[in-house]
Amino acid sequence: MDSNLIRLFIDAAQLGSFSAAGRKQGLSPAAASASIQRLEASLQVKLFERTTRQLRLTEEGRLYRHFSEQALALMSEAETNLQAGTGSVRGVVKISAPSDLGRNVLMPMLDEFRARHPEIQYALTLSGNASNMVQDDPDLVLRYGQLAGSDMVTRVLAPSRRVVCAAPSLIARDGGPATPEDLADLPTLVLVTAMGAMQEWRYYSNDEADERRSVRLRRGQQSNDGEILRKWAIAGQGYAYKAILDISDDLRCGRLATVLDEYFTDSEPLTLLYHRDRYQPPRVALLIAYLQRRFAELA
Repeated sequence: MDSNLIRLFIDAAQLGSFSAAGRKQGLSPAAASASIQRLEASLQVKLFERTTRQLRLTEEGRLYRHFSEQALALMSEAETNLQAGTGSVRGVVKISAPSDLGRNVLMPMLDEFRARHPEIQYALTLSGNASNMVQDDPDLVLRYGQLAGSDMVTRVLAPSRRVVCAAPSLIARDGGPATPEDLADLPTLVLVTAMGAMQEWRYYSNDEADERRSVRLRRGQQSNDGEILRKWAIAGQGYAYKAILDISDDLRCGRLATVLDEYFTDSEPLTLLYHRDRYQPPRVALLIAYLQRRFAELA
């Protein structure tokens, strides 16, 4: 397959226009459109949905884009290594991670990895929204718990669980909750996801039945950014429901303290997801191994 045709296809997918992709490759709009049609004919699949207003990839197109980008990246890396020796690792790694984990835990690790491999670059998306994964097509995804409906390889990076936490000053002021039900009448900090506000916090009854229950919150500030909730919690503005890994430094330094630990015991490990590729680019494979080692040190 002509690498220029693959680049034309990728540009059309990124720019959403055959004309714009053609201009980038020095082709007329008609020539660019005809080239994409020849590509679809040779593959015997429809790569794009065409309307008068937009151009978007089909499911087959998204799959072909992923492998096309991998192929071009491997070709570029091979050329670089032939010229500079096999010790060179370069290129862009696309990463998706939760916001506060990304800022407070992951970023220092990425900085350390890049210091060892200065030609590595990152495209880092901080979001807990799994719906962006198809559109963004990241190389690596960090999430808490299992990601339903994904065919990506999943590896556990570190154990974690969700806890209820607050600033010690707030706990001292209101005495802290004695039971999970008390949280309904206390100021709380609620994460908003694509599924809506997480106003029900799950816990175990801590009695002989050990039943799974939930408390529905009534008083709360809301944000779609977990890092904002963390800062509000440190400022004493409410109780937050956080992954313990995200607030480990805050707990160690006394900025936050947990409550009701005997009730909130659900395990929710931090997992790493990546594509099931036979030929993993060296930059991605090295970063996977590095993250597995670094997070294991936190356990």
